[in-house]
Amino acid sequence: MNRQVKRAFRYRFYPTETQAEELSRTFGCVRKVYNLALQVRTEAWTQRGERVGYMATSALLTAWKRTEELAFLGDVSAVPLQQALRHLQTGFTNFFAKRARYPRFKSRKKSRAGAEYTRSAFRWRDGELMLAKMAEPLDIRWSRPLPEGVAPSTVTVSRDAAGRWFVSLLCEDPGVRPLPTTDAVVGIDVGLDQLLVLSTGEKIGNPRHERRDRTALAKAQRALCRKQKGSSNRDKARVKVARVHARITDRRADFLHKVTTRLVRDTQTFVIEDLAVSNMVGNRRLARAISDAGWRQFRQLLEYKASWYGRDVITVDRWFPSSKLCSVCGALAAAMPLHLRTWTCGCGATHDRDVNAARNILAAGLAVTVCGAGVRPQRNTPGGQSATKQKTLRRKL
Repeated sequence: MNRQVKRAFRYRFYPTETQAEELSRTFGCVRKVYNLALQVRTEAWTQRGERVGYMATSALLTAWKRTEELAFLGDVSAVPLQQALRHLQTGFTNFFAKRARYPRFKSRKKSRAGAEYTRSAFRWRDGELMLAKMAEPLDIRWSRPLPEGVAPSTVTVSRDAAGRWFVSLLCEDPGVRPLPTTDAVVGIDVGLDQLLVLSTGEKIGNPRHERRDRTALAKAQRALCRKQKGSSNRDKARVKVARVHARITDRRADFLHKVTTRLVRDTQTFVIEDLAVSNMVGNRRLARAISDAGWRQFRQLLEYKASWYGRDVITVDRWFPSSKLCSVCGALAAAMPLHLRTWTCGCGATHDRDVNAARNILAAGLAVTVCGAGVRPQRNTPGGQSATKQKTLRRKL
């Protein structure tokens, strides 16, 4: 049975000089409106204890356009400006629900340059996309076709730090259908030496994309440091650095997409650890390697693809001692330093550290599905409590 799934199709396009100028103006206006609205909402709350919502900021936008100082806001399409206010409202909603940090101001140099157009601000006809305030369609490179008979509901135009232009078309894709069910269940342990180790014993190597381009990146960064701030040569050098980063990011995303697609195609249920990657990159010795591995991106891709194709993803508590636990007898080792890759349990079983961890993650995930969260395989020591509770007890001791 097919499912209606909202899916974004991203393409690269090459704007004319006029289109590039119009889009650059739009990006600047979107950033300006977002920052103004954020300032108004922040001051209203901190100074008067008032909450300003989307409707109030939308009325303010109309008033801003009538002022001499902000009259330039009327030169671009109004829809991306309204969408910026809606995005700010979403940011505050997530903040008050404790799902995100407080919204921050957008920087001209660091923030993503983008604008979102709804159906009233673009025209889609015969495979050509025409945005508001433009006289000709975008020159899009159609690397893959849109689903037949589907029209985009939202169009997002963006420009990355390397100067590349992208357009993302949000569509209702009717072609996503659940894959045939299988009996395959696998536990996954992520790492740095091997990116993924499966409970079946399979190991997927870590390509280390950033390390491959580290020499080129260092050379480009040194050249950037030598350029005078504010000069056109510095801007050119900055783009060269951004292109190296873009190449690394694209290769990493391509690899993770291929790996997750293969896993979802062959496996029914996945068990993974609920790692706090943002905390782990605080380790200055491992931050570069962890960021290069892309653990968070791997989990995001795996979860949404599993949701699309009728697969299940189970997460195990991050305090679960998967590496210290013997997958044969359940004994818990006193210590397990990172350099120890193989170890022998008192029961005589010899373990590959990562494969053993993946098997323990699998067993814990299956226990969660049967008995509830926090359950772990029984071990020889008394008081088989959850990993979280044991961590609390050790801290008290």
